[in-house]
Amino acid sequence: MEIKDIHSFLKYYTRIKDRTQRLFEHIPTEKIEWTASKGKFTIGDIIRHLALTERLMYVENVQLKPSLYTGCGESYAKGYQKTINLYNKLHLESATILSQLKPEDLLEKCETPGGHKITIWKLLRAMAEHEIHHRGVLYTYLALLEIKTPPIFGLTSEEVIRKR
Repeated sequence: MEIKDIHSFLKYYTRIKDRTQRLFEHIPTEKIEWTASKGKFTIGDIIRHLALTERLMYVENVQLKPSLYTGCGESYAKGYQKTINLYNKLHLESATILSQLKPEDLLEKCETPGGHKITIWKLLRAMAEHEIHHRGVLYTYLALLEIKTPPIFGLTSEEVIRKR
């Protein structure tokens, strides 16, 4: 997918974010800092990581600035509601900044934290892929906790099969 218009991209990206947010209401508040394995991201870390990398890494890089991302621990938001609020607040900031990009800006090159030069529209595509990747981890964590989650597009695999 080539991104030629920031507004159509933001419309698409908002739908991706909405699907991630639908999972949040299925997370028991007492499990926000649960992890599948010692030393790995907790559920809260994943949500904070998505919020903080979007705003402090991807959006900074798109503005031709260096990444400001320094982690995603509880020092950024502690507890269920503060973590969700951080996710929502930083996404609004990101969308406001990104909405100012012009078509010619999308063709500029920016630098990733790894020092690689990349076209801005390609970095935005990577930002969407990053969100989807970590949403998958959230689904896995909730499955390990035996928590029923919503299907992504309306039907579960089993429901699709039954409709055959």
